[in-house]
Amino acid sequence: MSAATLVVVEHDRGTISPTTCEALTAARSLDADIEALSIGVAADHLTAELAPYGVTAVHLVHDDVLSDYGPEAWGEVVAQAVRALKPSVVLATGTDRGNEVMAQAAARLDLPFSANCTELRDRDIFEMTRIRWGGSLYEDASLTAEIKLVTVAHHAVEAALADSPGPAAASELAVSLDPSLGRSVIKGRVQREAGITLSTAPVVVGGGRGVGSAEGFAALEELADELGGVVGCSRAVTNNGWRSHTAQVGQTGTRIAPDVYIACGISGAIQHWVGAMASKNIIAINTDKHANMVTKAGYAVIGDLHQVVPAITEEIRRRS
Repeated sequence: MSAATLVVVEHDRGTISPTTCEALTAARSLDADIEALSIGVAADHLTAELAPYGVTAVHLVHDDVLSDYGPEAWGEVVAQAVRALKPSVVLATGTDRGNEVMAQAAARLDLPFSANCTELRDRDIFEMTRIRWGGSLYEDASLTAEIKLVTVAHHAVEAALADSPGPAAASELAVSLDPSLGRSVIKGRVQREAGITLSTAPVVVGGGRGVGSAEGFAALEELADELGGVVGCSRAVTNNGWRSHTAQVGQTGTRIAPDVYIACGISGAIQHWVGAMASKNIIAINTDKHANMVTKAGYAVIGDLHQVVPAITEEIRRRS
């Protein structure tokens, strides 16, 4: 068995996901050679982007089934790579896609899989901290499997370049994929409006049930525009049909890590908190001083958001 850590490169048609850089950074804490698994010909050019994170080798996998992302095909690739390369640890991103691929690989390899780790310690006994119960607690545990399969929780590790780049020597890894694995592959996409997204925005203004209606989000949109941010929402809002699911912050929505998150009229259910807890600063605006979001926030304004939000917007404009 190799002592190397194999990191699965998450990408979308050749565009690397920032979460891959987080996984590569976490891999360095295990003090072993870092190798990368690049799936699909569209990702071949990413070798140059992987080297600065200390990657020593890049294994390129090509097959007609891999023309786009598919969980079954990618999971089988990871399984075959593990059998061929025999790494001691396999890391992937703790995104929906990363967890899906690793679950597929674990089932095919008959190995345990630990998802959403925030810290990895002591390679020999492989201790880790991972998010449990939807983010309501952190668990310290150890993994005793011969080959460790884990994902790194999104935003748990800040991506950082290695002290010195790795050679990132690229070579093709042969796999054999049954065409039937292509039954679950992305066939099309809806083009979103260009610009910052909910997951990358430096400022997010979130609205909850307290906003009261779809029309009530106009004030939040104005504030977000003034701050160069975007508007998010809670699940209650999407359930009411006031905003699209793409704007939802939470365990079943988007996990955010802005410099500032302004939570307006949001009670702060644990599912929402999981999506927002990586925010560097949280400001809660709520009439209920006992609301979970208020008690967890660094700053709080106890008042009616319909009065407070426009007042903040007006003051920003005045100072500008």
